[in-house]
Amino acid sequence: MINSLKNMLGFGPSVDYKQLLQNGAKIIDVRTRGEYASGHIQGSINIPLNELSSGMKKLKKDQVIITCCASGMRSAGAKSTLLASGFTEVHNGGGWMSLNGKI
Repeated sequence: MINSLKNMLGFGPSVDYKQLLQNGAKIIDVRTRGEYASGHIQGSINIPLNELSSGMKKLKKDQVIITCCASGMRSAGAKSTLLASGFTEVHNGGGWMSLNGKI
């Protein structure tokens, strides 16, 4: 149970985000449009969490997805939503500034 919670929040086994991106992963930033406009990872796609259900049709279910937000909480929810919707590989990248430093 604890490991599942850690993985959901992005504290599970170490993930090489740089390698995932080199292999074609997409970063989905689930912050609001205003938050995204104030700064974001270059090349990321903004789909606010409250629009994820309709916005996920822009994504391929077999594509590797990395979610991010401001702190990692909304991106954890986005990860759960995407996995429940049939996406096969989703990683919670946590806060966008922290993720940006890992790529």
